[in-house]
Amino acid sequence: MPREIITMQCGDCKERNYSKTKNRKTTTERLEFKKFCRRCRKHTPHKEVK
Repeated sequence: MPREIITMQCGDCKERNYSKTKNRKTTTERLEFKKFCRRCRKHTPHKEVK
């Protein structure tokens, strides 16, 4: 299966609170999005972790 489930981690509080799927063959670098963190109660950058 080329698509794998990845976990997104908040850049401020380090809480893992989002999951996404990504195609590892076409996207080799780590993803980063600005998402809402419930613990911080604001939009923060979330990075892909293994």
